[in-house]
Amino acid sequence: QEPGSPGASQFRRAAGRIPEVPFGLSTSRAVLSHYDVEANTVRLFRRVDNDWRDLDMNSKDVDVEKMTRFIRMNELRLVTEYNPVTAIGVMQSSLQLHLLLITDKMSPKHPKRMRGYRAAAELFKGKILFILVDSNLKSNERTVSFFKLKKSQLPALAIFHTPDEEQDVLTLDEVSVEHVQDFCNRFLQ
Repeated sequence: QEPGSPGASQFRRAAGRIPEVPFGLSTSRAVLSHYDVEANTVRLFRRVDNDWRDLDMNSKDVDVEKMTRFIRMNELRLVTEYNPVTAIGVMQSSLQLHLLLITDKMSPKHPKRMRGYRAAAELFKGKILFILVDSNLKSNERTVSFFKLKKSQLPALAIFHTPDEEQDVLTLDEVSVEHVQDFCNRFLQ
């Protein structure tokens, strides 16, 4: 409620650490009421699944580190890179369909693959959570093996329906909007 409070100061410092996430600070009762937010709360809005997460700032142990970690864990982007930090946000998403692009981020073809994947993600925003899985990370080996894939079969798309664990996999050379869209539409039907 006080823009000069220690909590607001920590909020500004956290904002400086994560420049790619837009931050806003409001003391307006009308704004708090509109979003049904209690005072001294950090609310993270996730456009990709039209959901949000709250962090209560009234706790004495909330600092810049905890606030930054809260944001990193819970933010979901158009394409969210899967790693031990983002895993929590991915698992808590209200979207029940997850599409994984399992690929080598070091590949010279990676930027082109990501352009096609991001463009397709726009088409399914609010319906499917798009996730990037870097096959080079040791922590992602279990994800690759879960879909019964070998590194020689990558890149691949894997779609997963969380409630019943129904899944499908498509190995492909080119990650184009059309390939991704067709794969998703076939699964949805």
